[in-house]
Amino acid sequence: MMEHLNMQSMDKVAANVAKIRELFPNCVTERINSEGKLEHAIDFDMLKQELSDHVVDGLQERYQFTWPDKRKAILAANAPINKTLRPCREESVDFDNTENLYIEGDNLEVLKLLQETYLGKVKMIYIDPPYNTGNDFIYRDEFKQNASEYKDNSGQYDEEGNQMVTNTESNGRFHTDWLNMIYPRLKLAKDLLSDDGVIFISIDDNEVDNLRKICDEIFGESNFIAHMVHKNNSMKNQSKYVGVSTEYILIYSKSYEVLSLKQPNWRASKKGAKDVNLMYTKLKKQGLCLDEIRENIMEMYSKPKYSHLSRWNKVDEIGVFKDADLSRDNGPKDYTIINPNTGKPCVIPSRGWGKSYEELLRLQANDLIWYGDEDTPPGQKSYLTEESESVFDNFIFADTAADKKLIISMFGREVFEFPKSLDMLMQIISLCTNKNDIIMDFFSGSATTAHALMNLNFNDKEKRKFIMVQLPELINPERVTSEKSKKVAKNAIAFLDSINKPHNICEIGKERIRRAGQKIKEENPLTTQDLDIGFRVLKCDSSNMEDVYFTPKEYMDKQQSLFVDNIKKDRSDEDLLFDAMLKLDTPLSSKIEKISIAGKTVYNVAQGHLMACFDKNVTDEVITAIAKEMPSYFVMRDSSQADDSVAINFEQIFNTYSPQTVRRVL
Repeated sequence: MMEHLNMQSMDKVAANVAKIRELFPNCVTERINSEGKLEHAIDFDMLKQELSDHVVDGLQERYQFTWPDKRKAILAANAPINKTLRPCREESVDFDNTENLYIEGDNLEVLKLLQETYLGKVKMIYIDPPYNTGNDFIYRDEFKQNASEYKDNSGQYDEEGNQMVTNTESNGRFHTDWLNMIYPRLKLAKDLLSDDGVIFISIDDNEVDNLRKICDEIFGESNFIAHMVHKNNSMKNQSKYVGVSTEYILIYSKSYEVLSLKQPNWRASKKGAKDVNLMYTKLKKQGLCLDEIRENIMEMYSKPKYSHLSRWNKVDEIGVFKDADLSRDNGPKDYTIINPNTGKPCVIPSRGWGKSYEELLRLQANDLIWYGDEDTPPGQKSYLTEESESVFDNFIFADTAADKKLIISMFGREVFEFPKSLDMLMQIISLCTNKNDIIMDFFSGSATTAHALMNLNFNDKEKRKFIMVQLPELINPERVTSEKSKKVAKNAIAFLDSINKPHNICEIGKERIRRAGQKIKEENPLTTQDLDIGFRVLKCDSSNMEDVYFTPKEYMDKQQSLFVDNIKKDRSDEDLLFDAMLKLDTPLSSKIEKISIAGKTVYNVAQGHLMACFDKNVTDEVITAIAKEMPSYFVMRDSSQADDSVAINFEQIFNTYSPQTVRRVL
């Protein structure tokens, strides 16, 4: 008898028990659960004995970071759910060919659904979660006493159909609610990262300290990479003492050790170098002397956009340069070179030379030495070129005004109040990704991350893929406090009305991706034939299976007869196919080919990785033809077999032609 496909998301508790069983098999026992079934469980007394040198028990003092309901937040991350992702062709762009995904739904649920298919496959995650300013909306998760109660309540929405609520500072659980929101999402996100994967998290002063502690716990302190300062060109005046114009980005790796092996360093091109060099060339053509050119260049550096280039503060007849250090610790001090400007020996660096005498003479002969004054050691000229690279600075500037102008230019009005910095995202994505890497943003908002990725793919001809996740949060001017926010919300509604779309944030994000991709294509028709600007829209929904599938005991025998095949009447074959892809290690962006075998529709996914047939009256002929294709997985409805003989022959057919195929029924 064929095994049924598990229609729940991954049970993280069971997975953790399995891991402990591998390490300490004597610590795993059996018990009868609340449903009367036998299951594996951890003998914690025995586990403590195995770890007796390390266990901190009872009321002993220890270093820890905790808050009310933390254990229930962990339960929220581990508990399985009965949900699925349903494809929506009509809202997608190039559905059959694109490798990008746009997923609508609660990101906690979506992250759970992606656990099996995308486990360890995402190279980079960027998120810009609610900052918890007191006015932000945060996801309202229900924390109950057990997993079943959690599952029953996790889909509840408020009276406006919205699962987000304002977390005001007057709330006695102000920090607690935010921590309980972010913690399970980060736990699930970590598992999706590849071993050399990295997560970037934007945050401001309100929760940056708590977020750092949470990330140290989830990712490990040893995997901390940097605490970046993200400066805006606008100032927040919420403080009467100091105006705030900075936010932060925390960066953690899945495994610093693996990342160091695969990417020994991150190099970033010097943004703005082209502008500076153009300025130099323009001023030189105007006949300005070198001192005047330098003054103009330094004036450019006074602007935030170019301040990161301030070390390139010297000019000569060739171009703009900085003086690189020519010394090293314990370097030789028994030679020097002559300064041609003074005719005297150059000052020997206090640490000693970092170059051999012959190398110094070679640099000198090629005019690559900067000499300074009589009391200053010389330096090596390092010219500012468009290809100049350096280790990425932890200070990054974002021109928020430019990003708002970009939104207005795309939509004809300001429809999103706080768009992420397109330039910043292009910089950080380029640091750690390339080729066919997957980049995820599960607080995608206006989909700036997708926009940045398409721009980068066009610039460097790579084929990175995105997964955007966003709750279809309703846009309601009455739910915001400031007049500016009300105006932006009304603008968004007016725009969505003009294109006949529902009033939610997802529609803004999807439309931005459409317009951004189309703009790249229109402006570069000869070089964008292979650029993927499409995306498959998937929507998180209740399971494809009727409730009787999960709780048969609650239905009487005559009621069960109403559910012939347990599948909901409104679900299509493509809904069932994507459910199978979720459960059977098949990327949701895989190529799908629809073929006909003996009059039946058969889906061939990822060139034979998964094959499926959901038609009725499937015969031995169809099963044999599929088995001869030797797919890794095959799925069909339990009620699809034409008669009892097909059911009897099914296993024998596969055992004959493709015994390695994993067979599942719905």
